[in-house]
Amino acid sequence: MSGRPIKRSLTLKGHRTSVSLEDEFWRAFRDIAAEKSIPINVLAAEIDVERDPETGLASAIRVFVLKWYQNKV
Repeated sequence: MSGRPIKRSLTLKGHRTSVSLEDEFWRAFRDIAAEKSIPINVLAAEIDVERDPETGLASAIRVFVLKWYQNKV
């Protein structure tokens, strides 16, 4: 576990984009998509639509993951 973000590819609205996420956040993000029975690109698009335009997508994903697990407690 290095904690260093790794660039990951996603497709949003038919266009390829990338986000830099740590392995732990990426795995949690994939797990949430699987739990919701939706593709990871669909989940990313949902987060993208809801995020503040001044917030980067990677940051929005991290906050989403954090809130998801906080709400499960």
